[in-house]
Amino acid sequence: MDFFWLLVAGFFVIALVYASVGFGGGSSYLALLALSVFAIPFPLMRVTALCCNLVVVAGGLWIFYRQGKLSWRQSWPFFAGSVPLAYFCARFPLREQVFFIVLGCTLAVAAVALWSQERWTKEGTVVAETRVRKFFLGAGIGALSGLVGIGGGIFLSPVLHFFGWLDARRIAALASAFIFLNSLSSLAGLALQGVPDFTWAFVLPLLASVFLGGQIGSRLAARWISVVFIRKLTAVLLFVAAINVLADRL
Repeated sequence: MDFFWLLVAGFFVIALVYASVGFGGGSSYLALLALSVFAIPFPLMRVTALCCNLVVVAGGLWIFYRQGKLSWRQSWPFFAGSVPLAYFCARFPLREQVFFIVLGCTLAVAAVALWSQERWTKEGTVVAETRVRKFFLGAGIGALSGLVGIGGGIFLSPVLHFFGWLDARRIAALASAFIFLNSLSSLAGLALQGVPDFTWAFVLPLLASVFLGGQIGSRLAARWISVVFIRKLTAVLLFVAAINVLADRL
């Protein structure tokens, strides 16, 4: 039980940090749940991370929408590609060993993407913006999201910065919607195949923790600490988590 409340505290910190830069935190929830000290069954890891994603990004998504930062006309090709793939890939039966290898590699790539985002940010469009490219970009990230149990915004955001398709505020809004819809789609896929270890007694305290952390993070954290510093710190923690996950399974 002491370890459980340590997990609750960790989720609170993750939500606070990620909400301050417009993400849900799914990759870091998984990294924490993967620690052997918690002994969490891996099917439950994905469901828990996805539920927490929904709670954290929902508030920010509503704010972005009311501010007019989210354009459905520009965004729908991303969702058309990602949502079906997230659903079907979430239903794909992964063996535990394979899951943790995919998770470790995903965390490592996410760390590099976060660390390099500012370096990749371009002035003006460097790749032509088309609906087909949006569709296939969304589909690729959506497939990975469903397999691992993340929303995918942590990959979409750096790519959009590099392509120069949107300004930073609109990218954050799109990433929030992308995370929300992919998490919802992946959860639907997982729910249909069943999660035998799922209990509300385990999940509800974590949801309450990330709700509180997300609300504080979205309003306060980015005002006190440099967003760039938060991204760099998160990237380092993700990379360390990736090494730990892979070292235990390879």
